Amino acid sequence: MTEGEEGADCVVVRKVIPVPRERAFDAWLDPSSLAQWMKPRAGSTASAEVDARVGGKFRIVMMHGEGGVEHTGQYLVIERPSRLSFTWISVNTDHLPTVVTVEFLQHGNGTELVLTHRRLPPSRVIAHRGGWREIVRNLDAVLTDRLEPT
Repeated sequence: MTEGEEGADCVVVRKVIPVPRERAFDAWLDPSSLAQWMKPRAGSTASAEVDARVGGKFRIVMMHGEGGVEHTGQYLVIERPSRLSFTWISVNTDHLPTVVTVEFLQHGNGTELVLTHRRLPPSRVIAHRGGWREIVRNLDAVLTDRLEPT
């Protein structure tokens, strides 16, 4: 699926990151790493708790100004270094379980990251597209040392 094939309930974000797949993959399961880049706005902060095993749960709180948004989920697939899939639930999914799958494809000496977020409420697709694009840009910046960790 490409970004042009997105459905009414789906977002796809692709980005080539010039780091090995293992490094890109591991960043998604390390709470201190997640807290550095899992935030959709400049100036925001995040905290993360991770039980990195199939069936394990995570909790990420993205802080925006005075308030925070809690995102929770459960790991469905952990196939290092190629694929990660988890549920994603927050006020921004109308508290409904959605599914995020991240594929890590070999791309020369780097990684093509393909993030697919499915089962989104149609009214939330545009906001998630922008949010995931910013988060993937943050990930790239942190992994390539172009962003100061918080």
